[in-house]
Amino acid sequence: MEKLHHWCRWRCGTRRSIEQREAAQPGRRLVRFLVCGGAGFIGSHVVDRLLSEGHAVEVVDNLSTGSFSNLHQARLSGGDLKIHNIDVTTPEFLDLVSLRRPDVILQLTALSPSAAHSTLALSSAPAVVAALEAARLFGVKKVVLGVPAHLLYGEVPVREIPIKEGRVSEPISVPHVITRTLLQLLAVYREVHAVEYTALAIANVYGPRQRAEDGVVAAFATALANNEAPEFFGSGKQTRDFVFVEDVVDAYVKAATKGDGLVINIGTGVQTSVAALWKEMSAGSTLQPVVGKQRPSDITRFAVSPVRARIQLAWAPFTSLAEGLATVAPQR
Repeated sequence: MEKLHHWCRWRCGTRRSIEQREAAQPGRRLVRFLVCGGAGFIGSHVVDRLLSEGHAVEVVDNLSTGSFSNLHQARLSGGDLKIHNIDVTTPEFLDLVSLRRPDVILQLTALSPSAAHSTLALSSAPAVVAALEAARLFGVKKVVLGVPAHLLYGEVPVREIPIKEGRVSEPISVPHVITRTLLQLLAVYREVHAVEYTALAIANVYGPRQRAEDGVVAAFATALANNEAPEFFGSGKQTRDFVFVEDVVDAYVKAATKGDGLVINIGTGVQTSVAALWKEMSAGSTLQPVVGKQRPSDITRFAVSPVRARIQLAWAPFTSLAEGLATVAPQR
């Protein structure tokens, strides 16, 4: 087990056991979390939140899309943090789970929001299986998985927007098929091996640390910062459900103890067109977007219903679009 090939293993500040920290906070139970993809956009924000609440956090990331710089704040927090540069699908990951025995695995490496290519989607299945196998073998209490909601639901009739969790549509691409498969894997491991789960179907996340290639908000912010005209794929009338990253983090944390065995939408239920988004972000700018061809995989209108999240997780989005966009707006 000591042959773990870690890029770094940190103890930030003076480590105290979870039992000692719980004793200092009567009535509050602290948890050992393992965050797969914890150096990524959403994952690093999750790590910040968990550390701020006093939990012990193990980050696993192969840095294929994540960045060490995303964990700068976490490393300075003085919390109980360890960072491991290993791939979830390797034997080293099983060794790590065996050694650390986390209470909860948060799996954020499956299907990034920009996973439009079949090769990226196909790599997600082994990562999820690895997390589920580790949970089965070493008694992890729960696995929380996040998937992009648009890959779960695809294009639906306008009358069905905002989309509810029970909606079933025919998959039209490999990423759609893989997304469905991942949810089926969760259900099978729960039924056969008693591995508890919650699956979050997440709308269009945005916020600080997001890469330009991973979301339209980040792409527009980068264009404005570089004084470059952005590109619209299509007319700009297509709508999306934009949810702020800190709201999504809140859903992950709540899903660690709620929503067992469910798929739960995480979004605002509000549609915002790409053109309206650009107008909001570019106020005061003379830049005009370049209109390109609509991509075949693009969805015309999209938003998910947050009703189940409110009931099962006691979750609701608390950040308005204007407030969230202010955190990514370039200084002009």
